[in-house]
Amino acid sequence: MMNAQVPKVEAAIESRHPSSRERVLPTPAELRQQLPLDAELRARITAQRQAVRAILDGRDDRLLVVLGPCSIHDPEAALEYAERLAGLAEQVADRVQLVMRVYVEKPRTTVGWKGLAYDPHLDGSDDMAHGLALSRRLMRDIAALGLPVATELLQPMAAPYFEDLLSWAAVGARTTESQVHRELASGLEAAVGFKNATDGGVGVAIDAMHAAAHPQSHFAMDAQGRPIMRETQGNPHTHLVLRGGHDQPNHDTVSVAACRRAMREAGLEPRIMVDCSHANSRKDHRRQSEVLLDVLAQRLRGDTSLVGVMLEGHLHEGRQPLHPGALRYGVSITDACLGWEATDDLLRRAAERLRNGSNE
Repeated sequence: MMNAQVPKVEAAIESRHPSSRERVLPTPAELRQQLPLDAELRARITAQRQAVRAILDGRDDRLLVVLGPCSIHDPEAALEYAERLAGLAEQVADRVQLVMRVYVEKPRTTVGWKGLAYDPHLDGSDDMAHGLALSRRLMRDIAALGLPVATELLQPMAAPYFEDLLSWAAVGARTTESQVHRELASGLEAAVGFKNATDGGVGVAIDAMHAAAHPQSHFAMDAQGRPIMRETQGNPHTHLVLRGGHDQPNHDTVSVAACRRAMREAGLEPRIMVDCSHANSRKDHRRQSEVLLDVLAQRLRGDTSLVGVMLEGHLHEGRQPLHPGALRYGVSITDACLGWEATDDLLRRAAERLRNGSNE
């Protein structure tokens, strides 16, 4: 199991203002020095990235599956999930490439818990220095198990702490339109999936793919925490993620065909992933299996544009309210998730159908 000890970095108060205060955080370089990657792990992460890219480029016809807890709040439970997932990954590797979602930031519509990187103690103390270290250690441990690591790019300033560990990243429906996130994606080694807009439209995501694929010059922070101008070459490994919109699914054959057509008209090779949660499952976590099986059926009928799916799963089914000190182990505190048994069964069925080339 994961060692819960992480390097202690002082978060001293730098200054005070009438309406805010500042606390010093470690620089990305400092945290990388404290939690480094050895040569073997760097090589493993390079291979994990190449495996994801091969699927997106059409050189590998396996199904890409990004799955795991909606968000990470308990590193011990997350690592147990990862250990189980690594075992399953070996058994379905001929037809499915598993990637674990290690989401340490949580977007909020108004207020609430913002994720492990922000508030690792779950009590509003916002010990971000500890949260960043805890998050990096967890990602490193999961990558070392042989699982490619995925996360959502929410706060661009957080990316330098983790980007050397990532094989896949998501830009959410509410940030796909952000120029800053498109610039960030243009310089990443990881593949990036842009989600469609909250109304279900795919135009914003297509624009984002174009922007991220092109060289960019933009404001950024270097590993020492200094402001810099970064020049990127563009990221050729982006794709579109269908997540539904306004509580209506868009994983059906008509919606996928419309997305495929829009991408081709924009000069993009159709590379589509379906998020089986959110509006596509009508916010019912149990229906994620129905969405995945529908995507499989479309693939088996010859739709090669559907390269992958996303699933939300944890050790145990459902969700629970955030009550520190009274939390059930392995249960999500954000979106409801599939339990391990249902996830394991679903992925084994998916691999078998892909092996047989049949929907039965």
